[in-house]
Amino acid sequence: PSSNSYTNRMASAIALCAVAASSRRALVSAFSVPSTTASATRTTRPSLSYSSRLFSTTEEVDPGVVEGTDLRVLKYPHPSLRATNEEISDEELTGPGCEISKIAKEMFLVMYATNGVGLAAPQVGINKRLMVYNEHGDAKKWMSEVIMVNPKIVEYSEASDVEQEGCLSFPEMGGDVQRSKWIKVEAQNLKGKKIKKKFRGWEARIFQHEYDHLDGKVYIDRLTEDGRKEIQPKLDELINKFGEGGAL
Repeated sequence: PSSNSYTNRMASAIALCAVAASSRRALVSAFSVPSTTASATRTTRPSLSYSSRLFSTTEEVDPGVVEGTDLRVLKYPHPSLRATNEEISDEELTGPGCEISKIAKEMFLVMYATNGVGLAAPQVGINKRLMVYNEHGDAKKWMSEVIMVNPKIVEYSEASDVEQEGCLSFPEMGGDVQRSKWIKVEAQNLKGKKIKKKFRGWEARIFQHEYDHLDGKVYIDRLTEDGRKEIQPKLDELINKFGEGGAL
């Protein structure tokens, strides 16, 4: 082959490599997450149905009577939502009948009936340190069901993000809440065995929300002043509907 032909082919190859490299840089740029030095970042989930109706997979519903249980989701300002929640003893977990196991199963029934992804015992009038959740909110994905007995958050990440939350005890309202991006947790399972976990992202947010309930806190306690003002009319409706004896 001639030197001119060889030179032309080499020039074409170099040009193609340059185009390919440029395309790869553009592709990486399009899908990379920009770094940030801020302690809190605003995140947007692919499906707003999760974050806008926490903890509901779509739109929360009031199912009324739920087959298989007498438990119901209590609405704010029911006193149970602000009451002290007792730790569950080993005897309650391993004793005859194991009532806690039965309660957990019924909490899942209520949670799924309301289109929820998480539920804490005080939300159904049981002031015990018990929570259940399924990050998918789908009863068919029962392998993702989590039951936590006497949970404790032992470490929070310094980094945090902000997403919209709501709550099954606060129908038809929501607001921005700042949470740690990851947490380390210690708890017990239904057999009393101690477990340690690290949760990130969506699952960490679900856990922190339900954990607040066990400490007598609710998501509205974490709203900004403007966020609280925005939902105050609906809170007033719930307070008036409940009547005397509510715990604000």
